[in-house]
Amino acid sequence: MTEADGAGGAVAPRVAVLDYGIGNLRSAEKALQHVGARAHLTADPDEAASADAVVLPGVGAFGPCRDALAASGLDTVALAAAASGRPFLGICVGMQLLYEGSEESPGAAGLGLLPGQVRRLPDGVKHPQMQWNRLDVHGAGSPLLEGLTADGSAPWMYFVHSFAAEVTDDVVATCDYGGPVAAMAVRGNVVATQFHPEKSGHAGLDLLRGWVRRIPVGAAR
Repeated sequence: MTEADGAGGAVAPRVAVLDYGIGNLRSAEKALQHVGARAHLTADPDEAASADAVVLPGVGAFGPCRDALAASGLDTVALAAAASGRPFLGICVGMQLLYEGSEESPGAAGLGLLPGQVRRLPDGVKHPQMQWNRLDVHGAGSPLLEGLTADGSAPWMYFVHSFAAEVTDDVVATCDYGGPVAAMAVRGNVVATQFHPEKSGHAGLDLLRGWVRRIPVGAAR
């Protein structure tokens, strides 16, 4: 990975992918590197604090992920990063952890960066949702969702989950899975996706590319 992203020799932003011991997070790191970020997995709070942007991935169940995040001390890092105004991205269970709590793990408090609860997917559909699904954009959506397909149609993203956040005012896109399911939320500098952009082909990479291009370089330093 070079210091420049190829756009006029500009310095690529440093992105800390929080590594709190919950599984293989390398795919998110590699996807971010592919789209021009100097991304790196880190469990070092100081390293994360000095990054231009922070990513909170997540795989597995809400409670164990929340416990692991707390045990690593990276929960306070995530909260500080979001509060600092730096770009912050939560992916899959990383999105769910941004809410107040989850039906999957009663009593386990989320980070509370987004209001609402995480609920089990509707009855009558297969659990988990493990498939490609099309996004339905709400209202003005988000600039990150613009131009993700050549024909202007709604993009397809890859989902693996049995729980999802409530559809609140912060949700900018849903997918249809027994009803509308929260797929992406935005609140200020915090962006969250229930789908895996790093596993969603060109559309997912384009979303990550757009997010990386909006990162101010050097703001944390």
